[in-house]
Amino acid sequence: MSRRRARELSFHMIFENESSGISAREMTDRYFSDDYLSSLSEECSVYSKRIDDDQKEYLLKSVEGVIDKKEELESYIDKYSVGWNVSRISTVSRSLIKLCMYEIKYMNIPVGASVNEALELVKKYDNGEAVPFVNGVLAGFIKNEINND
Repeated sequence: MSRRRARELSFHMIFENESSGISAREMTDRYFSDDYLSSLSEECSVYSKRIDDDQKEYLLKSVEGVIDKKEELESYIDKYSVGWNVSRISTVSRSLIKLCMYEIKYMNIPVGASVNEALELVKKYDNGEAVPFVNGVLAGFIKNEINND
């Protein structure tokens, strides 16, 4: 399984947590079940293959981390989404912004790779107007929180 697919699955889990409040552990246990993935395979191609052991670590760390750091990540979104309230931002964009911020700040994923993947997923799952907004929030975060470390 590629990192791209793992990132997309991580986004799905973070999005689901936003909507349901299901714990990270409960969610990853369910997603790691081949039967569960198989039941969703017709819905989206990202579910069509088994999750390999190498990617489980990424999924656990990213999903648990984003959920654990939710308040911190949302404070960054609020800080860098000039003129927007976090609650007005789509759940898709909010979930992807948090995942990208977490990857950059806590997982040492290269900035360019993480931002590029986040923007590709925004294009796939949100409307076209969301891309420049997400890019702007991430640019402010990177400039002020990452490049100043």
